[in-house]
Amino acid sequence: MKYFGFLVVASITLGLAYLASVPLGPAPPMGILLDPNHGFWQNSYSEDQLAEEELDLIGLAEPVTVHYDENLIPHIFAQNELDLYRAQGFVTAQHRLWQMEFQTMAAAGRISEIVGDIALDLDRMTRRKGLSYGAEVGLRFLEENDPATLEKVEAYAEGVNQYIESLTTARLPVEYKILNYRPEPWTALKSLLLLKYMTDMLVGDRDLEYSNLRKVLGEEMLNKLFPEYPQVVDPVIEKERNWNFTPLQVVKPDSLEFPKDELLLDPLPQPEEGIGSNNWAVSGSKTKSGNPILANDPHLGLNLPSIWYSMQLSTPAYRVKGATLPGALGVISGFNEQVAWGVTNATKDARDWYKITFKDASRKSYQYGQEWRDATLRLEEIKIKGQETAFVDTVVYTHYGPVVYDRNFRSERQDVNFALKWTLHMGSNEQRTFILLNQAKNHQDYMAALDHYTAPAQNFVFASNEGDIAMRIQGKFPLKWEEQGKFFMDGADPKMEWQDFIPYEHNPSTLNPERGFVSSANQHPVSPSYPYYVFDHSYEHYRNRRINSQLEAMDQVTVENMMKLQFDDFYLHAAEALPLMIEFLGSPDTLSEKGLSYLKELKAWDFYADPNQKAPTLFYVWWNKAYLSLWSNMNEIKGPKIRPNNYQTYQLMKDEPGFDFFDLKETPEIETAQDHIKKAFAEMVQDMSTWESENGDYSWANYKQTTIQHLVPQFASFSVKNVYTGGGSGIVNATSGRHGASWRMIVELGEEVKAFGIYPGGQSGNPGSRFYQNFIPKWANGEYLNFNLRNSDETGNLLFSNTLNPSE
Repeated sequence: MKYFGFLVVASITLGLAYLASVPLGPAPPMGILLDPNHGFWQNSYSEDQLAEEELDLIGLAEPVTVHYDENLIPHIFAQNELDLYRAQGFVTAQHRLWQMEFQTMAAAGRISEIVGDIALDLDRMTRRKGLSYGAEVGLRFLEENDPATLEKVEAYAEGVNQYIESLTTARLPVEYKILNYRPEPWTALKSLLLLKYMTDMLVGDRDLEYSNLRKVLGEEMLNKLFPEYPQVVDPVIEKERNWNFTPLQVVKPDSLEFPKDELLLDPLPQPEEGIGSNNWAVSGSKTKSGNPILANDPHLGLNLPSIWYSMQLSTPAYRVKGATLPGALGVISGFNEQVAWGVTNATKDARDWYKITFKDASRKSYQYGQEWRDATLRLEEIKIKGQETAFVDTVVYTHYGPVVYDRNFRSERQDVNFALKWTLHMGSNEQRTFILLNQAKNHQDYMAALDHYTAPAQNFVFASNEGDIAMRIQGKFPLKWEEQGKFFMDGADPKMEWQDFIPYEHNPSTLNPERGFVSSANQHPVSPSYPYYVFDHSYEHYRNRRINSQLEAMDQVTVENMMKLQFDDFYLHAAEALPLMIEFLGSPDTLSEKGLSYLKELKAWDFYADPNQKAPTLFYVWWNKAYLSLWSNMNEIKGPKIRPNNYQTYQLMKDEPGFDFFDLKETPEIETAQDHIKKAFAEMVQDMSTWESENGDYSWANYKQTTIQHLVPQFASFSVKNVYTGGGSGIVNATSGRHGASWRMIVELGEEVKAFGIYPGGQSGNPGSRFYQNFIPKWANGEYLNFNLRNSDETGNLLFSNTLNPSE
């Protein structure tokens, strides 16, 4: 333990040295930071060194017991739900307080309070997107419609605050010391802000790019390059099915005028393509035990502290275990004694942009049909560290939503005065969904819980010990006419309004399909037989087909089979594209010795992107160079644009190698896909030769260099670099350089539940703890922890137990 403490102190010292070189605002007082009694030295501990037998917690009706297992996973036993959530807040804050607060301050647009004016534009953007506004609307929704849930959220906040009040300067998380600030009281609003933060993380749109390409390319070419329903689609909900409802009718207006603004600007940041999540459930008819098995692995940014925190929550009515988000109530992805559930992102367009025509420079009213509607001005006061005066930003709100860019913010952009309409801004109660899922007993309970869920839209997989498996695509989805929301719309035209919302009972779902499994991997949700317009720009085309083909072929399925599938490194994109690329390369006679060596490596490849393989690196570099070359004509398009995805690019290469778009207009020759492939191979050989000479081994893990990064990127010594693992974008094990499986869970629902889980980090948010990153080696190797439920009287493999006592 002493040696470990030395390493931690050294790590923190290196972190401070690095911090000194980056502009994060006013520096902390070094005397306080280096004080041996209060400074960062006091953070070189592990939580099992701080065990206390009893703690007083104000507000408890009865004592609460907390058992920690050998991995610091708490098992909380309470006699009622209010005590349970009060204890959950206290325990979570013990291990993840700084992370909880930092993420909610980011969601509120308050990072300038921590690091100074370097974050001012970021905070302004966050507020102008309306995250705080959405959380405030959500809080009012709870106050008016669900005071019982609000009472639980407030109990959680009370638990967090009692931990904050107990903190000495010595025990402050080290990030507070480095950045020189203290935690503020937790509130119910902060828990709601956390869910808005997740919504913002998981949603994107390409309205800007599609609007520009529509003008430049025309409808026909746009649809060819970006088909809404490509050749091979394996949707979340099985293709052949009857929809047992009468759909609401929506008619596309005969005449529509879209804004004709020149759009020479940069798009908003978008979620990384090819990174998503997987979940599935297999019926007992396909498993060796006869019990359903559920699997879930949401893919997010790889961060430390981990985005997830594992725990078990128990009352006399239920025991639930899994992964929660620090700051949220209950378990988000998990299981109890009767059911299990998990989530993947349901990529359906849920935010749109409307051009606003203001009456005059005051911006107090805007055109809507033949009338002028009143706008609302919201003042956003942004405090800045090191400055006495706060920055006040004026954000105009219309009935659509906030105007993100205007004369006061990035006025050089051409999309000034566009309002953002987003389901995030509408009152909702996602927290109740998870509270109800935690105690669900059957499929009916699962369906009832999802009726409270709005955003971010998710594919909820389900299994029960009654033998049911199910999938439901849940969110609040606008009722749209065909192509509505795909392009910028005119806010002055009432015909551009969302018509209504699709009733929840019409959201796509399936129960016990004949094929014996359900699955989702961010692909198209439904086939064209679904009677409502469905669109998103980022549907997945590889992971879903790989998962479904494997599940189709499996029989006598075991938990071990599911573990292997979650960690599957098969590179389907390469398996389809590489043979064609080698064919296009033609005779190898003209290749250099190095080129022949690389080609031999590629020809011998089994298409698994395992960490020690070299061929994945060669294919990845060759494909990316070919991709950019094939679409180089797009460089001439002014304004924002996107290029067709990998799947559509391969289809065009295969079916139309002489496609007109592949011909470079600036050359007298007529280029085909074959020419681009040859050129890209030569460039790959040159680049990889250089890389080898500078870095040596080009095996896949060494090349992609997976990094699990601290939430403050400048704190490099609190990160873990070059994790040795395989996978990649578009692969079931979607572990790229900075993204991957943020939580893996497998549950078999028999008479006795068997569960396994892992995530890339550790239970503690303290870099000085041995529980900060101890899960990473197992996660990188595809291993799991035993995640079975525990009883209150189990004492084996416990680090320590706390009893939280009522105190007045």
